[in-house]
Amino acid sequence: MAKDLFSSLDLNLLRTFLIVYQEKNTRKAADRLFVSQPAVSQALQKLRHHFSDDLFVKVHGGLQATAFSEQLANEITPHLDGLMTAVNSSNIFDPQDIDYPIKIALSPVVLACLSGSLYREIMAQAPNSKLELTSWTNTSVDDLQKGEVLLGISYELPHTSQEIYVKKLTDITGKLFVRRDHPIKKTAVTPQELEGYDIASMISPGWNDNFSKASQILTDLSVPHKIGFRSEMVMAIIDVLINSDMYMPHSDLFPIDNYPYLRGVDILIDDKLKKIAVYSHIHTKNRNNPLCIWLFGVIQKALKEQLNKQSLSKI
Repeated sequence: MAKDLFSSLDLNLLRTFLIVYQEKNTRKAADRLFVSQPAVSQALQKLRHHFSDDLFVKVHGGLQATAFSEQLANEITPHLDGLMTAVNSSNIFDPQDIDYPIKIALSPVVLACLSGSLYREIMAQAPNSKLELTSWTNTSVDDLQKGEVLLGISYELPHTSQEIYVKKLTDITGKLFVRRDHPIKKTAVTPQELEGYDIASMISPGWNDNFSKASQILTDLSVPHKIGFRSEMVMAIIDVLINSDMYMPHSDLFPIDNYPYLRGVDILIDDKLKKIAVYSHIHTKNRNNPLCIWLFGVIQKALKEQLNKQSLSKI
């Protein structure tokens, strides 16, 4: 049986061998490899011992390859070139190369306000991708861990797994929405001025399944209140708003221009607008994934553009 020359071979030596073969000079090879000339000579000595061949002989002007070296160089060059291409291409990311599904779980507050612009931006840069936008639910963290969802957009969760990497996207500002002829006429109110009006609360599964953030704030401030309606469907809540004196706690992401029968009201707590942070959630293994980094940038841009758009609409 022929001797197994591969299993005990340090593959780093083969790269040195090829550079020497190309340069026919150990000094020039050392310069290309950013090592000392003695280091190259030592590598060659190890290879000579390993292959039981001189590999190169000294001639006028440099080195000349032996017959064995010629054959070895011809055999391994395509494989090392392919390996070099594979390693280098792993760092190259182009959204236009995406031809597979991208599944993103969005908080209902974001999903209802951003789906169209997010779809437009992602498809403009990755036209061959297959975008799937789903609602963030109480199983989304598990879905991220299992790889069934690539990225999630929601609020900071109190008990996120250590496998989930959380990064802030932006801040949104709390806001109330009421029917246009609602008894509240001010453009900004305090929590105390909401007494007597019921809350129409949006459910974000996995975040506020069993509570209303607005209700918690009013409770903390000892403001009497009642939750009159809850739903995961924003259109159901809007229909209730149009037909009642309830108010919907939301944010400045809400596309009020699309709903002429509604108007927005700022909420002031201690004379300040209420800020809420929105985060991306990905599996820790994907924190340096170029696809996830690209998606983070696209989503962050879409969020900020939506916020700017709503800000300009008030002017």
